[in-house]
Amino acid sequence: MLRRTFVKKTSAGSLAMAIMPFQPLSSEPEYTIEELMGKADIALFGEGINLRKEAHDAFVLMKKAAYSAGFDIKMVSSFRDFNHQERIWERKFLKFTEDEGMQPLAAIDKIIEYSTIPGTSRHHWGTDIDIIDGYAKTTGDVLVPEKFGEGGPFEAFKLWLDDNSEKFGFHLVYTDSYFRRGFKYEPWHYSYAPLSKPMLTQFRSKNIFKLLQYEQFEGVEHFTTGFLKDYIHNNILDINPDLL
Repeated sequence: MLRRTFVKKTSAGSLAMAIMPFQPLSSEPEYTIEELMGKADIALFGEGINLRKEAHDAFVLMKKAAYSAGFDIKMVSSFRDFNHQERIWERKFLKFTEDEGMQPLAAIDKIIEYSTIPGTSRHHWGTDIDIIDGYAKTTGDVLVPEKFGEGGPFEAFKLWLDDNSEKFGFHLVYTDSYFRRGFKYEPWHYSYAPLSKPMLTQFRSKNIFKLLQYEQFEGVEHFTTGFLKDYIHNNILDINPDLL
């Protein structure tokens, strides 16, 4: 069972201090493979926030700044453990293969347009968030790129994030760069760089193919070495350069 510590007040300083550039840690902690794959029991902070302590404190400060600018940052998703990601993956795999009659490899390619293979999600780390503006009026699925673009209900919010999120350490992960491959543009997905960068560095040093070959979720038997090599290169590593 994951431990969640609900923090009502942040221990960080004022907003003025918060927007100062972040300094890299002098020595990075070592993260276990269980942590990196979403299988560890980690401390998560903040009711409805569920992030590692440092990311939580930075998020609270960003939320306060956004509120002063007329936006109510609403958390759609933050930490997801391995089992949660596995449920998402299997629901989509069975939908595409059984309900829509797609071949397994085609279904997998469809899934990884937006969803990660269980054990490889950045949401396993307690550093990444999917956010919207709670004040904006909208219906249906909120995590749609068009809703963050020109004329969309979250347009003004996205422009505010473009100008301010990095002041609090949060960087857009999957940008709309023409040359970027892998996951499609996600204008709602931000990562707390001071923690996620060293976590990615450690994760990419692992033998991901070996780690996944013992898993039992739907579709895993179709993963080849070539597929995983492309997935790591395009989906895990072809992201905002600021997060590498």
